[in-house]
Amino acid sequence: MFVFLRVLVLLLLLALSAAAWLWQDLQRFAGAPLSLPAGGLLYQVQTGASLRGIAADLQRRGVLSRPHYLRAVGRLQGLAHRIKAGEYRLEAGLSPLALLQKLAAGDVVVHGVTLVEGLTFRDTLKMLQAHPVLEQTLEPADLAGFMASIGLPDESPEGRFLAETYHFNRGASEADILRRAHRTLKAYLAAQWAARAPNLPLETPYQALILASIVEKETGLAAERPRIAGVFMRRLRRGMRLQTDPTVIYGLGEAFDGNLRKSHLQADNNPYNTYRIAALPPTPICLPGRDAIRATLHPKEDDDSLYFVARGDGSHQFSSSLKAHNRAVRKYQLGK
Repeated sequence: MFVFLRVLVLLLLLALSAAAWLWQDLQRFAGAPLSLPAGGLLYQVQTGASLRGIAADLQRRGVLSRPHYLRAVGRLQGLAHRIKAGEYRLEAGLSPLALLQKLAAGDVVVHGVTLVEGLTFRDTLKMLQAHPVLEQTLEPADLAGFMASIGLPDESPEGRFLAETYHFNRGASEADILRRAHRTLKAYLAAQWAARAPNLPLETPYQALILASIVEKETGLAAERPRIAGVFMRRLRRGMRLQTDPTVIYGLGEAFDGNLRKSHLQADNNPYNTYRIAALPPTPICLPGRDAIRATLHPKEDDDSLYFVARGDGSHQFSSSLKAHNRAVRKYQLGK
């Protein structure tokens, strides 16, 4: 009986010793760096993936040598069933415990894409569909259905998306970005329209959007936008034609070869030819940014300028009479 007790005690001590060693080994494993490349690794966790599957996959990649240890640490830390799908950046030096915490926190890689002010919708869509991360879901034949899906059936997509930077996780599509850009535009335009300056010669927010797209194309200088918007407001009030080259160019589309000719300005078959129509063009001509929208609805009204011409350095010369404008044209455009 005494021998049996001694054996039992010895076995218990051995078990406790083995448990202590295993615990210490797990602790060492949990804090030791994974075998990641120096530049780190982008790792995709699929929806519904289990810790067992992730551990096995990391072992196949040579990142992890003891997948059963990773599963054990995950269970002991209560993280095994909290893993979230997504794309993760695994930096060199990352430990198994830190990996599990990252996966459980959903600390996924965030990508970004910028819709550029002044680009047409066609060029914006091309840019989105060339993005290396965004999924491609829209075909040209789908655009009508897409516009209907955002509440704009049978309407042009031009100008309906706010130009700014949008962040997203892998798995998002170009259509997702456009939906967000449209919602952002609607909210911003509505807020600016509600706070607009009094007595503007605009009847609807859409008219403001059309004019904002023209302001966007006319200058890249934020300080000039309210003044240019003011010129257009005064011209609209007086029934003058806007006479702005960017609208003509937009109407020419792919036929524009970079050289705007007198015949283009005299053509009656271009609905965007603001040298011939005494009104706003039928749609926006590009994606406007926040500054252009704000400037359009809060124009500079404390001068009497009716004309402007590019100086050649990015800025413009403003004039209140045609005679002064013609002098400015000769000076800055014709070099006389």
